[in-house]
Amino acid sequence: MMRPLLKLVPDNTNIDFMRARWFAVLLSILMVGASIALIATRGLNLGVDFVGGQQIQATFTQAPSLERLRGSIGGLNLGEPTIQQFGRPNEIAVRMPRPPAGVEDAEATRRIQAAMRAVDPQVRFDNVEAVSGNVSEELAWDGALALLLAMLGIVAYIWFRFEWQFSVGALVSLLHDMIIVVGFYALTQIEVGLNFIAALLTLIGYSLNDTVVVYDRIRENLRRYRKMGIEELLNLSVNETLSRTIATNGSVLLAVLALVLIGPETIYPLTIGILVGVVVGTYSSIYVARFLLVPLGVGPDSFLPRAAPTGAERVAPRT
Repeated sequence: MMRPLLKLVPDNTNIDFMRARWFAVLLSILMVGASIALIATRGLNLGVDFVGGQQIQATFTQAPSLERLRGSIGGLNLGEPTIQQFGRPNEIAVRMPRPPAGVEDAEATRRIQAAMRAVDPQVRFDNVEAVSGNVSEELAWDGALALLLAMLGIVAYIWFRFEWQFSVGALVSLLHDMIIVVGFYALTQIEVGLNFIAALLTLIGYSLNDTVVVYDRIRENLRRYRKMGIEELLNLSVNETLSRTIATNGSVLLAVLALVLIGPETIYPLTIGILVGVVVGTYSSIYVARFLLVPLGVGPDSFLPRAAPTGAERVAPRT
């Protein structure tokens, strides 16, 4: 059998992850607490998808005066415009609230575009979105429902495949990751739209894949090493899957990082959320999903059926 040319993790790696568990607990509490505080105080920068209104992305022949553009659009009496640059200085995004009663979306869009042409007759409109209030409320509800059903489905699946302690660990880990990612959006005020929901759903699926692989190894070791302490067994399981974790998460991280740095601006709210989720999810898969099994009372004699072990299985391995 050919040996791999590159070993990311040496054989017989024995890192004592449990030594830093109390530091990890404190770090998680601080990150989750800060995220909740940011969500409560700063809130999320909800996009047109969730609040309704108009959003127009345009490219001017040269960088326009934002004050002049704001005055031209504000004089339409369609609401207070939010104008910001994205990408190059001549690329402008204009966001408007829902048009007042009696003004149709198409009419409001036409008037906004006319006001922008008054600033630059050669302006090019790259993307025009108009979402009514009813549609935005439906999108927000459907997005929240999709997240809830995905989390409940994962908890049910892990409970069915493993035991309730494992499903609790997976649920707490998912909530930990999602709160921190949402807090990141609140901190940076990146616009929250359907890309935000897609990023959270991707995070849920990604975390499930990593969690199931690790839980399988923990279950195998619980059945194999019946006299090993649970903390030592969890350390063993983490070290045994460390090479796979680094290879998988590292490759995903590199791919998403490339999209964040050189990808199109339109998918930036999606890719940056996935990037943060991969980093936080890798951390939580080690220090939340796995080591939360200790206070939940998981052990070789707690719920798994006993089988007659062989002589080799009675003794913990020496590392």
